[in-house]
Amino acid sequence: MGRITVRRPVLRISTSGPRGRRPDTLAVEEPLEIRVAGKPLTITMRTPGDDFDLVAGFLAAEGVIGAADDLAAMRYCADTAEQNTLDVALAPGVPPPDDSMTRAFTTTSACGVCGKSTVEALRADRPYEVGDDPVRLAPGVLATLPDRLREAQRVFDRTGGLHAAGLFDAAGTLLALREDVGRHNAVDKVVGWALRQGRLPLTGTVLMVSGRASFELTQKAMTAGVPVLAAVSAPSSLAVDLAEDAGMTLIGFLRGETMNVYTGAERLTP
Repeated sequence: MGRITVRRPVLRISTSGPRGRRPDTLAVEEPLEIRVAGKPLTITMRTPGDDFDLVAGFLAAEGVIGAADDLAAMRYCADTAEQNTLDVALAPGVPPPDDSMTRAFTTTSACGVCGKSTVEALRADRPYEVGDDPVRLAPGVLATLPDRLREAQRVFDRTGGLHAAGLFDAAGTLLALREDVGRHNAVDKVVGWALRQGRLPLTGTVLMVSGRASFELTQKAMTAGVPVLAAVSAPSSLAVDLAEDAGMTLIGFLRGETMNVYTGAERLTP
């Protein structure tokens, strides 16, 4: 696994005191090339670590795989100097990604659904019916999740530069947490962990994200069977539309004792 953090010199300036140089800890951002059967599929910018989970979650979100059995093997390529190229072998009978997917992807840590060509295709991509999930949640439990997520962010404490995604059960117990420079990467890592553990669909769970609730994060949660998506910041209009269509509970501005419930309010107990 590559480095997660690096040290760089900075000039520290204070308007009320002297200037000084000191080392600062930064989150690493490096490219990861994903290959399927030796054929390049895409390059994503990510924080090294949990790369197998990242790739499994990415392929699940794109509909290439749906369960751990769809993966025959994953390995870092020996023809690269760094562990920044990962090759995936799909199980017999699992069709490889369509060539059009390769052309649609871009190299960014900010975009999570570049392989999808239309909004309609995303809305139709529902391997699990999250609207049927009977989970009920106490607002008091939801209110504790941001602090629990923050307490588990070990790398953020050193850098202040990573997003986090945490998977919780209905009682507020943390099941998995992943950090990354990209919001969608952090979610892919959580979903990939769940897929490799045979936990999909993620019924009865809450996915808590450290930033905003974008359309792509809502799609990834929906594809993994997550019934509740919560964020400390605002959702986008498309995220709300997709959550409503899918029967997902979408919560934004989850801070302290307050929250905005945009869809699926029936899952919250009085």
